[in-house]
Amino acid sequence: MSTPPAQDPLSRERAHLGSSRAALRAMREDVENLDIKDVTANWVNAAVLQHQIDERIKALADLSHTPLFFGRLDYLHAPGADKAEGAEGERFYIGRRHVHDAEGDPMVIDWRAPVSQPFYRASKKDPMDVGLRRRFGYTGGDLTAYEDEHLSDPSEAAATSKLLQQEIERPRVGPMRDIVATIQPEQDDIVRSGLSGSVCVQGGPGTGKTAVGLHRVAYLLYAHRERLARTGTLVIGPNKSFLHYIEQVLPALGELEVKQATVDDLVAHVEVRGTDDATAAVVKGDARMAEVLRRAVRSHVTLPTEGVVVVRGSRRWRVPAYELETIVGELLDRDIRYGAAREALPQRIAHAVLVQMERSGEAPDDRVQDAVARNTAVKAAVKAIWPPVDPAKLVLRLLTDADFLAVHADGILDEDEQKEILWSKPVRSVKSARWAPADAVLIDEATDLVQRTHSLGHVVLDEAQDLSPMQYRAVGRRCTTGSATVLGDLAQGTTPWATRSWDEALAHLGKGDAVIEELTAGFRVPTDVITYASRLLPHIAPGLTPVASVRENPGFFEVRPTTADEQVVDACEELLRNEGSIGLIAADARIPALTEALAAAGLTYLGPGEETTAQTRLTLVPASLAKGLEYDYVVLDEPQAVVDGEPDERTGLRRLYVALTRAVSGLTVTHAAPLPQQLA
Repeated sequence: MSTPPAQDPLSRERAHLGSSRAALRAMREDVENLDIKDVTANWVNAAVLQHQIDERIKALADLSHTPLFFGRLDYLHAPGADKAEGAEGERFYIGRRHVHDAEGDPMVIDWRAPVSQPFYRASKKDPMDVGLRRRFGYTGGDLTAYEDEHLSDPSEAAATSKLLQQEIERPRVGPMRDIVATIQPEQDDIVRSGLSGSVCVQGGPGTGKTAVGLHRVAYLLYAHRERLARTGTLVIGPNKSFLHYIEQVLPALGELEVKQATVDDLVAHVEVRGTDDATAAVVKGDARMAEVLRRAVRSHVTLPTEGVVVVRGSRRWRVPAYELETIVGELLDRDIRYGAAREALPQRIAHAVLVQMERSGEAPDDRVQDAVARNTAVKAAVKAIWPPVDPAKLVLRLLTDADFLAVHADGILDEDEQKEILWSKPVRSVKSARWAPADAVLIDEATDLVQRTHSLGHVVLDEAQDLSPMQYRAVGRRCTTGSATVLGDLAQGTTPWATRSWDEALAHLGKGDAVIEELTAGFRVPTDVITYASRLLPHIAPGLTPVASVRENPGFFEVRPTTADEQVVDACEELLRNEGSIGLIAADARIPALTEALAAAGLTYLGPGEETTAQTRLTLVPASLAKGLEYDYVVLDEPQAVVDGEPDERTGLRRLYVALTRAVSGLTVTHAAPLPQQLA
């Protein structure tokens, strides 16, 4: 006999999904119908409140192709109740956001809530009072399957979740999606770590470190929303293509307020139009440059040689040179920022005048001190002793004036290093200078020496292994009073100044006490692909633990010799017969030739960061922009050309390692030239 529809579990779950979607619509409509006319005092309050309402409406959007809930927990007892009392357990549906009915009863529980944690942590060994864990399978937005684990039933053997595997291996078209339905226990530990501490995640390709970092932001916003609403959060990525790829993850979780930027965005004090050779960039990125800049900034302070005379009415008050020198010395000893000390100096001089006034029997107050601080003679003295400093002009002088650089780099940079960073041609002005990216970082350091940089509550730094020490300092300034999540893989460092150890990097960031976690379970890259790529590890990161793929599907892998670019296009066409996205990754120098070959074959394609569609699923990716991106299938063209495109072999092999590990389901390596010997 067939089960009546009313008793069919799948039908009941679909009915709950329909009811939950209706409840979410009702929640959204309630917000849309709010009338704020009589609750705002003025137009400013009204504008602020309306903005908050608009953001709330966006957060309550029902994304039709995104499952509203993905799991269910049936507790044996009511959470928090004494188990001895025999309190009946409750059932909770776990989803991306909280949904309640008209009476306020929860229909879907936010995945970040404490009651949801056992969905990720519970096991046969530790069921966490969960009798049943149910996972749901979806096609688009339609619930099509479910899978049960009876965690408290000793007779049922533990088994790998088929739905979990299917979700991990599901083809990906479009931007990066969240992993909220597939978070593993070791990832959950990092996601739910507290706001007060910083975390560094070392993770090889496919271990989900980027997703873990983004989900940690979502969790922290849930657990500390009021605090982070005041202080702000920021996600920092390596380039615009990467940020575009990940930008939909947090909105899918209902979080719309997190800003995204590159390090270049953070230090954009000047227009960058030039480049450095590798040697100059390494010197400019060295942490020793911070001391050179500090010396250069402080060199503008000139000890006074004569006193200051302040005239008020018929009285003249004199602050002698030796007293001014004492005041200046105290400010220098405090080592506060140049601009803050410059603002304090007129008040210190005015205070010295007030002391004399009080000794003569007068009773001046704060208004008198402020007036003295604004006195023409005091302002002139401050300008002579502690003149204003323009950070860009200061850096320009260091890079163009050999004598000025020599004085302030003495004992820090040797003569060869100083010659490397000096510009060969004179420059008229800050605007006409052809600044390189490393120069902008130096200007940012100098700017912070003059005036404190605003600090955020939490910063996520992804692909951190490629940052220079000075770039780490630039990021660290943005979270001096907050915490950080640092994500990266030492094996994927592809800059001449790439991070050698996380301890060293965290020290430059100012987060030396951060906890370092390592993710070694690979969920994204197929076994055969990661095994092949791991042949490079002894040559690029000898001490690193290879990623172990936990996927049951070994994936598709092929090394194919070719004699013409048309054969590379043929490999792309073969993979396009499969479902999902295709990435053609090649050395930057090979992109023009492959562009012509694709055009000749009539194949349309996208650039990195552009969103794939059902009609256009092929992306042509220069190897220099492949980091952080993922495709279902990858054609990797000419591995040796990828290696040869970098300044040195080690950096080239690291770039190749990145390119080899972008595939989620299959990889075809095409080559006319011999493969690098390290892959043999």
